[in-house]
Amino acid sequence: MTHKDLPHITEYKTLGIVLLILLLLTFTTIEVTSFHLRAATVLVALIIAGVKGYIVLTYFMHLKHEGLLLRILVSAVFLLYAVIVIITFFDYLYR
Repeated sequence: MTHKDLPHITEYKTLGIVLLILLLLTFTTIEVTSFHLRAATVLVALIIAGVKGYIVLTYFMHLKHEGLLLRILVSAVFLLYAVIVIITFFDYLYR
């Protein structure tokens, strides 16, 4: 059995740390919305949501154990997401 065939088991300690990081980022998002930064508030909240999504993909969906092709495809989805957010902000800015 090769290293690729072995099951990917993440320790409970690691999952607990990831949970605490996600909760910290959630509370950070809540605190950011209390500041009046206008459109930047939404931008910061979306950046934090993107980081949280990356953490979930990496640890809970075991993306760090996958091959290069799947990582490239997931990165392409994040790039498309970023482009759509940027287009939305330009639409909001010039309205």
